[in-house]
Amino acid sequence: MFKVRVSRARTSGRCVLYAITGLAMMALLVAAVVLGNVVWNGTPYPPASPDAVAQRLKARSDEVHDGFALPEKYAADSGRIDTGACYYRGLRGIAHIDEARSDVRSFGLDWSVPDVPEATARGAQRRVRQQLVQKGWKLTHEGDRTGATFRELGFRFENPEGGDHVDVQWNELTKTLFIRVYAPCLQVPDQFVEHGWSEADWHPKEQSADL
Repeated sequence: MFKVRVSRARTSGRCVLYAITGLAMMALLVAAVVLGNVVWNGTPYPPASPDAVAQRLKARSDEVHDGFALPEKYAADSGRIDTGACYYRGLRGIAHIDEARSDVRSFGLDWSVPDVPEATARGAQRRVRQQLVQKGWKLTHEGDRTGATFRELGFRFENPEGGDHVDVQWNELTKTLFIRVYAPCLQVPDQFVEHGWSEADWHPKEQSADL
């Protein structure tokens, strides 16, 4: 009787051990699959609605335009959002070198303010820099350069939350402020078609009075 009980206990113990071992092996297998997927595909791009991104970039362009606080005679030109190529990450990128992904895009809105004298441009840039600093954006590039035949003023700020950035440049030759508001690579829906995209156009708001 005692031997039977011991035998049953041993059998039960083996079953528990086998079950634990099986669960551990399955967990390791799942972890290996997940890790292999990350290594192969790299960090996934965050999904986004192109229209929502467009609205964000246009709102930021409005903020920069207002932040310049330029006199009304310095009118900004309209701009249009364009998309840029984004590439495969991880080891998969080796198999697709220089092959852009059709489902991932970056977004950039370019616009400008022509015929701005240097002193006016400096003041406008100073005000926008202060605005971005107050919002918690980080300066990532200082673009002021002076040579024998040229003078350039500029900077780039990046939003730590999401990686959007704002570039502002002015050069003595063109007397033009160039602005680019940019969103990094995001995964877009399969049905997104850039051609004829109604949300892409941006027009500066009219100022009600001279500043």
